[in-house]
Amino acid sequence: MADEAAGESTAGAVVGYDVPAVEAWISENVDGLEPPFTWTQLEGGHSNLTYKLTAADGTTAVVRRPPMGELLPKAHDMGREFTIISGLGPTNVPVAIAYGYCESPDVTGAHFYVMSYVEGRPLFESADAREHLSAEGRAHVGMSFMDVLAALHSVDPDDVGLGDLGKKEDYVGRQIRTWYRSWTASADAAQYDTPVVHELHDFLSEHKPQQGPARVVHGDYGLHNCLFNPAGELQAVLDWEISTLGDPLADFAYALNSWTESSDDILEGSDPPTLVDGFVSRADLIERYEERTGADLSQLRYYVSFNHWKSACIIHGVYARYMRGQKPSDDVDLDLYRARIGRGIELSAAAATAIS
Repeated sequence: MADEAAGESTAGAVVGYDVPAVEAWISENVDGLEPPFTWTQLEGGHSNLTYKLTAADGTTAVVRRPPMGELLPKAHDMGREFTIISGLGPTNVPVAIAYGYCESPDVTGAHFYVMSYVEGRPLFESADAREHLSAEGRAHVGMSFMDVLAALHSVDPDDVGLGDLGKKEDYVGRQIRTWYRSWTASADAAQYDTPVVHELHDFLSEHKPQQGPARVVHGDYGLHNCLFNPAGELQAVLDWEISTLGDPLADFAYALNSWTESSDDILEGSDPPTLVDGFVSRADLIERYEERTGADLSQLRYYVSFNHWKSACIIHGVYARYMRGQKPSDDVDLDLYRARIGRGIELSAAAATAIS
């Protein structure tokens, strides 16, 4: 389901799981999956503890739980992820098959769930694209990426049991309020504030487009959260823990913003996969999404501006935690974090200026 860089683990080396207790729970609650298992940690830059399970007969699955330590009340919600992939399973959105969810922390100290193992690789950096994708595959990634997002935004959440996933109204307004609070609360610790952020807050608040029907929005839909085969076909979308109901155009613009082109001003230290030769352009993504959904994209620049501003606020909050000493900063390029905040603000302002 991701790079298996950690290799095989013995029971003593598995982090965050009481292996005998979890295997006993799986034996009792998941059909067709019989322990004992070989546990292989799946790497990918995410803090949730995720392992591939391989039974003696070769059957595979994935188990996933939150990170160790104290968590914010709504952070790393495995039950939410399980509910979403369960609801989307019968649709045209490719997700892992939901096998079982353990809501009791008594088994291994935290809730966890089990899902199918999906072959494929996420794309974090240019090396991932070069090593994993054929030339034809690189050309196809963008089309498959948009087709899946269009499929997600075509699902009526009420039809798949996800109508209560979150509030349906004023998604963008709620996001603006949330991330503006984050910016103002983090400014002192980050030692970073600028009037442009406040001006953009006012502009975005005043110019919100009217939202259409609410859809499931992934919240972090990017190549890093998708598994692709070498032919560039998207095999599964991962990491649904922050997904909610909201404005699909905000979700689309977020994905669009992450699609870097060679003509962009690339920050030193950044190495996005789409800079490798062969990927389609953002214009191609827009055309494909519009073709697949029939969406009115006349206010796309607003959503582009909103997402750049929101991303800057999110990174600003993470940067502030590093500056407070709440997160270990060893081997973390804090200058790149600061530069990414500034770039997000610049791109948001540029998109806002283009709105007339």
